[in-house]
Amino acid sequence: MVKEREGNMQGKKGDSALSPQEIAESLHPLERAVLPHVRESSPFQSLVADSQKQEIEVMRALQWLANKGLIELSELSAFFVALGANGAAYKASGLPEKRFLQVLADTPLSVDVVARRASLEKQEASACLGLLRGKAAIEITKEKDLTVTITDAGKRLREKESLEEKFLAKKFPVNTSTLAPEERFALESLKRRKDIVSVVERKERRATITALGKKVQAVKVSSDTLDALTHGMLTDGSWKGKSFRRYDVAVNVPAIAGGKRHFVRQAISYAKRVWLDMGFSEMEGPLINTSFWNFDALFTAQDHPVREMQDTFFVKKPASGSLPSKKLVDAVSCIHESGKGARSSGWGGKWSADEAKKNVLRTHTTVLSARTLACLKKTQMPAKFFAVGKCFRNEALDWSHLFEFNQTEGIVVDPDADFSHLLGYLREFFTKMGFPQIRVRPAYFPYTSNSIELDVFHPYHKKWIEFGGAGIFRPEVVIPLLGEDIPVLAWGPGFDRIILDYYGITDIRDLYRNDLKQLREMKMWMR
Repeated sequence: MVKEREGNMQGKKGDSALSPQEIAESLHPLERAVLPHVRESSPFQSLVADSQKQEIEVMRALQWLANKGLIELSELSAFFVALGANGAAYKASGLPEKRFLQVLADTPLSVDVVARRASLEKQEASACLGLLRGKAAIEITKEKDLTVTITDAGKRLREKESLEEKFLAKKFPVNTSTLAPEERFALESLKRRKDIVSVVERKERRATITALGKKVQAVKVSSDTLDALTHGMLTDGSWKGKSFRRYDVAVNVPAIAGGKRHFVRQAISYAKRVWLDMGFSEMEGPLINTSFWNFDALFTAQDHPVREMQDTFFVKKPASGSLPSKKLVDAVSCIHESGKGARSSGWGGKWSADEAKKNVLRTHTTVLSARTLACLKKTQMPAKFFAVGKCFRNEALDWSHLFEFNQTEGIVVDPDADFSHLLGYLREFFTKMGFPQIRVRPAYFPYTSNSIELDVFHPYHKKWIEFGGAGIFRPEVVIPLLGEDIPVLAWGPGFDRIILDYYGITDIRDLYRNDLKQLREMKMWMR
């Protein structure tokens, strides 16, 4: 089958090495239908009429012809007069003032009678009174009712076609550049009245034939030239002796936006592959968790500000969930109240099971680490786990903060692990994500000690950007979940900030604005 490769308006025009004869033989049927009618500055609508093709077909043909350098396209602004709803009605039934005069006799009539006989609305009748009185066409008297009498000037107006009536008789839309002075006067008069006419701007596209186009116009192409080779033609042999349209490989083709995964999902898939290649296993879990798993199991005090509504999204229905085994709950509550068994004083006070049952949208993927540690058996250690998933926090939106974002989580459970291993894992991951140099500074988190913050310098905003925290889980976290104190390396950087520079995005909100142009043009993740 012969393929259509007419292309778009981009790229070089007329750079084909084909002769006029070869170009003519490569033209699409729509191009052949339109090209003969193109002259010097041919209006688009005239080409539609001359070619007897639909507007979309002519537009497509013009774009293809321009791409081949056979024509040049230009666009001019023109102003046209369009009829409004009242204008269309008055064009059919006459202007209200003319109908008003036509029902007047020599004897005075009340305004209500005139309006009824002329089929005028009350508002139209009132407008006619002022308009006709200004032209001395009627006299108005006030007796029992408001009455009108036609004057001699009014009788002459009744018999004569006004400028406004002549204007409404025209075929619309009307190009204002073609109006005579008296027609412009009528237009201004009608514009002052409600919804009769309006002036609108239109872009008029024109096509001009080029020197190469004139040569191609002069070429005669067989009218039975075929565009496609079909199965039926191959079967019955009717293709023999036929002329087929030439395939022009030099013509630009349209840009095609192929189907692909969202660019954030591409980056997430790559990050998962990095962790898997480093020997980690993936953790998965629900977006909604009880406060027990999201906070208590991670040794976050029940009166900590992070557990307030201004920081966390609490679920309304169901507001509460169930707690895990009594053994685990007792171990966590004991750590909170007294720190017994972990060389700690805990947080003190009375631990509340009701507070721990409250459902929340997970504020970090570290909740997955807590769940994983609670299920981990001694025979499975040492072990390494990671996650890349959604988190939710009640944040004010700005260029570096979202209330829904991705985080990459990791833990290493190993009796021989230490702080240097933590830094090694993080440097390896960030190097493969495109950040060979990172800044590490001391920090505080309720569930790690030692604790650090990870930063990189943002070249656009000229400031260090926080990627997230890391550290070694405190005994208050590990002992209730694992039953013994074993070093557990942990980290949870925000993932969305990590991928901004690669995609050239300076505002984190642009990751999810779902702009089709952005999605089509965004480069693939190729780290």
